[in-house]
Amino acid sequence: MYREKFDLTGSTAFITGGGRGMGLATAEALAEHGAQIIISDLDPHVLESGRQELFQKGYKAESVVLDVTKPADVTRVADDVNQRFGPVNILVANAGIALAAAPGEEMSDEVWLKVIDVNLNGVFWSCRAFGKHMLKHGGGAIVTIGSMSGLISNKPQEQPQYNASKAGVHHLTRSLAGEWAARGVRVNSVAPGYIDTLMSRGGFTNPDYFPVWMEYTPMKRVGQPDEIAAVVLFLASPASSYLTGSVIVADGGYCIW
Repeated sequence: MYREKFDLTGSTAFITGGGRGMGLATAEALAEHGAQIIISDLDPHVLESGRQELFQKGYKAESVVLDVTKPADVTRVADDVNQRFGPVNILVANAGIALAAAPGEEMSDEVWLKVIDVNLNGVFWSCRAFGKHMLKHGGGAIVTIGSMSGLISNKPQEQPQYNASKAGVHHLTRSLAGEWAARGVRVNSVAPGYIDTLMSRGGFTNPDYFPVWMEYTPMKRVGQPDEIAAVVLFLASPASSYLTGSVIVADGGYCIW
């Protein structure tokens, strides 16, 4: 009975930022449990590398180059994918960036707008475009990728743009969950801590950052992409059928302090 709750056979999943890191690990987890996979990324080389990695592990994946900051493109891709591959009933809105840390009084307009555009606007455009199809077909599961930075203000780095964007993702998740629950679409979020991805690795070698990060992480280690993918799998599958509007924190305990 319980094994069946994680069976995604017959499902179609679309993952933004799926060429590497947590997105690629999520694609593998969903594929392993039977889902048809479509990954997207802004960089075609990263996208093809990710697709080939999945292929080498025995999983077939379609791929689509996509800039999530362009709402018309997101809508066009959602319409096309639903027409070509059948109803997409799982969306993982994973695409995100961090950019350089800077204190609020020195934050440039360009950095602020770029991070908000990818991390928050891009998640909304994706949810809106794919959510319309899910609502039309009577159901689906959306998983957004937030961050523990949407719950706390990280230190010692100063990153108000990133923190604000991820807090927005969490509240957007709750808002859409409330709107769409009665129509069969669940919307949940994962809030990772420090994960071993390309985006975070610069901080791992920073002597001002990493010791502090580990001091405040009870498990005294960074997380791995597959550990986040496992949470996404749960939220995307029937195993979480009574969850919507939830933000699941996977941070090695960082936020308990």
